[in-house]
Amino acid sequence: MKGYVVCVYKSISNEEKLKEYAVKARVAVEKFKGKFLIRGGKSINNEGEKAPRTVVIEFPSYEAANSFYNSKEYQDAHSILKGYAIRQHQTVEGT
Repeated sequence: MKGYVVCVYKSISNEEKLKEYAVKARVAVEKFKGKFLIRGGKSINNEGEKAPRTVVIEFPSYEAANSFYNSKEYQDAHSILKGYAIRQHQTVEGT
């Protein structure tokens, strides 16, 4: 089964930090053979609160998605956003 990282941002207070994070996070995504399916873009809010950004990344397996999140490369990138973004970040097993 494939693994997916789904990240829904609630708020972003510093776009420059988000860009810095994205550069470093991409290295970790590529290391674990992830593929961006959604990375921001135009959206319509059908239910609930509007999110400023949504990201979905597909990995070859659920285990690879979890390894990506727990990797030093990703955690180094993740630390850049501390205090600059509030988001829901989850790993989901799927087909």
